[in-house]
Amino acid sequence: MCGIFGVIVSENATYSSGFLIKSVKTLAKLSQRRGKDSSGLCAFNQESKQIEVLKGPVRINELLKRPESSRLIHNALGVNSSGCKYIYGHSRLVTNGTQLNDNNNQPVVKDGIVGVHNGIVTNVDELWDKYTDLNRENEIDTEVMLALVRKFAKNGSLEEGVVKAVRDEVLGTVSTALVFEDYDRFVLATNNGSLYVLTNWKDILFFASEIYILNEFEKKSDLSVMSSYDKKQLRANTGIAVSLETFGISEFQFSSVTHKETTKRHNIQPIKISTVNSDRQQISTVMDLNLIHFNPKAEVEMKQLIYPVDKIKELKRCSKCLLPETFPFINYDEEGVCNYCHNYKKSNQPRPLSELMNLVDPYRRKDGKPDVLLPFSGGRDSTYVLHVVKEELGLNPITYTYDWGMVTDLARRNVARICGKLGVENIIVAADMHWKRENIRKNITAWLKKPELGMIPLFMAGDKFFFYYAHKIKKQLGIELEIWGVNHLENTNFKTGFAGLRPEFDKKRIYSVSLQNQMKLFGFVGANMLKSPGYFNQSILDSLGSFASRYVTPKSDYYHLFDYAQWDEKHIEDTIINNYHWEKAVDTDSTWRIGDGTASFYNYIYTLVAGFSENDTFRSNQIREGMITREEALEKIYQENKPRYNSVKWYLEILGLSFEATIKTINQIPRMY
Repeated sequence: MCGIFGVIVSENATYSSGFLIKSVKTLAKLSQRRGKDSSGLCAFNQESKQIEVLKGPVRINELLKRPESSRLIHNALGVNSSGCKYIYGHSRLVTNGTQLNDNNNQPVVKDGIVGVHNGIVTNVDELWDKYTDLNRENEIDTEVMLALVRKFAKNGSLEEGVVKAVRDEVLGTVSTALVFEDYDRFVLATNNGSLYVLTNWKDILFFASEIYILNEFEKKSDLSVMSSYDKKQLRANTGIAVSLETFGISEFQFSSVTHKETTKRHNIQPIKISTVNSDRQQISTVMDLNLIHFNPKAEVEMKQLIYPVDKIKELKRCSKCLLPETFPFINYDEEGVCNYCHNYKKSNQPRPLSELMNLVDPYRRKDGKPDVLLPFSGGRDSTYVLHVVKEELGLNPITYTYDWGMVTDLARRNVARICGKLGVENIIVAADMHWKRENIRKNITAWLKKPELGMIPLFMAGDKFFFYYAHKIKKQLGIELEIWGVNHLENTNFKTGFAGLRPEFDKKRIYSVSLQNQMKLFGFVGANMLKSPGYFNQSILDSLGSFASRYVTPKSDYYHLFDYAQWDEKHIEDTIINNYHWEKAVDTDSTWRIGDGTASFYNYIYTLVAGFSENDTFRSNQIREGMITREEALEKIYQENKPRYNSVKWYLEILGLSFEATIKTINQIPRMY
């Protein structure tokens, strides 16, 4: 989920300090796209013979500007001395543990080990409960991994300790770099392949979380001083150990690691830990909606969320599906059947999976490199797509997640669960979350002054760069094939309907909008922006870019799994929960949209004001497909449309909006029933 990077240099190397310092700064800046919440560096001070750590809640390019960082880098790479040199670091996308507490920022120091970790340990609490002899000091999940490495390395080699901890105990994803206070050994290891090295195998080794980062590093650096070198992926469940005495490099497999004695360090100096502060006010970038504590304040807030279900049940609905009379552009025939049912074309009648198998065969690679990119949100459908692509189609996937600030910790953990178990690399592109969340906050503030249901999609505009980065990553990695998990049953119509756009019943994809309707949409948005000038803010360019990303980004060699595989809710849930311990939300029984931080908020508004939400459209589509009865669907929506306090609380708090003031304003909006 984060970016790790570094360089190790033999004492016999003759590279200039300028080359080494520039190299590590270049790697650090390239790694920033994987996380901007906090950052840190670890290096060996060649003068004091001491491991030093510097970290704080600032992005890596800001950390590099600090004088403390310059001193640390110079003392590691700019001093002539005996012994190997190294410096490595971390650009963090926060998951476990707020970045406002520097003990949770990386590098993490535990039991004489200094580690950086890309990934998530999803069973962190269970491990602390299991090993009662270990002492938990902080929230961050990396801490338990380091404690286990130390525990298991006591009676064996360091590599054995790493393997036993990562392979046998930790669930989730781990790509890590470790140094030890008392051993001359530098260890790199990964259980999902998100780790790459560039080395000449004799006196220098660089590493990073993505091949793209090393490719760009290669372009920006003069590596002719290395003569020849290799770029290599550490495959899932493999590692590299580097002797800090001899620069001897040994590779190891998790399945067959052998005992290797490691030289102990003497005259050990204590690890020095320093921190820096941010120049701007911050709120915590991590809150777990599944761990929101209930207290007297929460009980008061929960009562503010209104659900007038008795009034909603009085709404006239289609006699075949569930769509109510408040649905945009709806009309009913003499039998009470709506126009949406009359114009519906069944979509859950896929072609055989064998047809997709034949289509993807030309894309299969024989060199071991990934042959397909899977956009991966960690949600129900994308998790199932990864399972089918890897286990049934037999492809070698690489997954990609665009984290724009509204991906919940729940979704991130689910990404880690399946990628760790299947040994699949996950590329994370992390937006400037402070900026993105500020955009959302400003647009919601403007919306609250002139509430208009047709403007609600503006809250989610920032996530559409998902399409742009998917196309970009394909080009970066030389991958042609792309497989998505778009589910035709998710077609809504009402979101643009409230903006005055009539339904397009013949569109090819659920996200398609005709040019004429695009122009109408621009006109509607523009008119409402004039009514509430607060919309004229820094987010305009972001929203326009999102629009272009969704509708203009080219889509080639692009397939949808559910065009070839039956969408079966129970089968999908059973597959991902039983095989990967996929985690559900605590505030709903539904498995849909639970990793999307925005859904609970906008569905609360739609349900309260219009008497229905996207749950109604989803279940209506299931009725039309013959997958569920109308009675079953009605029972489900009355449950699924209940306000989700945990998720709404998470959303408003992470945006810095007052729960009480926001919900009070929404509750005062005139209702359509």
